[in-house]
Amino acid sequence: MLFNDLVLSCQLWTYLADINGQAQERLQIIIGQMQETESITEKMKEDNQWEWIRRMGSIYNRAEEIMLNELIYR
Repeated sequence: MLFNDLVLSCQLWTYLADINGQAQERLQIIIGQMQETESITEKMKEDNQWEWIRRMGSIYNRAEEIMLNELIYR
């Protein structure tokens, strides 16, 4: 079992830190792709902050779900 092997070899924290790093990188990539696809720009942020916040929140939630399914729940 992976968990037991990692605990017994004192590598659990290293493994978790690696997965966390991969997850954060993947999340930023997905968010960037969604921003580009949905035309969420800094100009929108300047012109209509509430709309930008709403749409970025939606993008973040969807991107997080994708990342979790790809890296964590696999």
